[in-house]
Amino acid sequence: MRIDAHPTLRRPVFVSAFHGWNDGGSAATLAADFLRTSLQAVQFASIDPDEYVDFQQVRPRVSLRDGVTRELSWPDTDFFHAALPGIDRDVVICIGVEPNLRWKAFVAEITELCMTLGVDLAITLGGLLADTPHTRPVPVSGAAADAALANELGLARSRYEGPTGIVGVLQDALGAAGLRAAGLWAAVPHYISSNSNPAAALALVRKLEDILDVPLGPADLEEASAAFLRQIAEVVDGDEETAAYVRDLERRDGEDEELVSDEPRDVRADHPRIPTGDDLAEELQRFLREHGEGESG
Repeated sequence: MRIDAHPTLRRPVFVSAFHGWNDGGSAATLAADFLRTSLQAVQFASIDPDEYVDFQQVRPRVSLRDGVTRELSWPDTDFFHAALPGIDRDVVICIGVEPNLRWKAFVAEITELCMTLGVDLAITLGGLLADTPHTRPVPVSGAAADAALANELGLARSRYEGPTGIVGVLQDALGAAGLRAAGLWAAVPHYISSNSNPAAALALVRKLEDILDVPLGPADLEEASAAFLRQIAEVVDGDEETAAYVRDLERRDGEDEELVSDEPRDVRADHPRIPTGDDLAEELQRFLREHGEGESG
């Protein structure tokens, strides 16, 4: 952990998101990055990835600055702080990559930082793949290990048993250290999971607004979400097999209450005849290339 500054914070809320297995449709990291940019959060600490990341699995990236200068960026885990609007409270935002190695040491570093900063509430964000149609509002499920906190935040206590990701490990470590910790998961339609999903990110931000009772003003996400759903609708409507599958999901969504776990899973095994996410992603990318000329963003 490298700490560049020691901010003085007011009853800070800790919000974390990680690229990787916990981040279906990039919902969690899109939501966290929205918070970072919209609140003009200031970076104050980071975790060097050298001890935790297999660089053959998560490679550093080279980019061009000003079209000339080569710039190398590493998959760090970065920490930012900002004031929450309208209330006497601050937020600490953590955005990183799910580590490949030494998870216990990794979450111990984050937990120690939270304790040092006096974090009052910790919320992990995640995106899970689910049998949910893109034509319905994005379901957001939540869980807290502590019954009192779950009741306070209006969340169900998780009964999931099975593999977990760094989000689950971090939430457990924070709770074990005596911090109030909860997790929020946006359900991402599995057939478009290869694409960044601003609609799912927006659902997480709105849930954070409810929990924190603070206006976060996600107008940019609302606009991106509307454009994304329009584009997906055009692609799906042009593929009768996928359109029929979506209608079936809508029917089942109306008949049954979906049981959604709080961990990602591969739901394609239940529907072997439908197009995969990669199939639809390829079609979507083709559509965007053909229709994106002249449009901003």
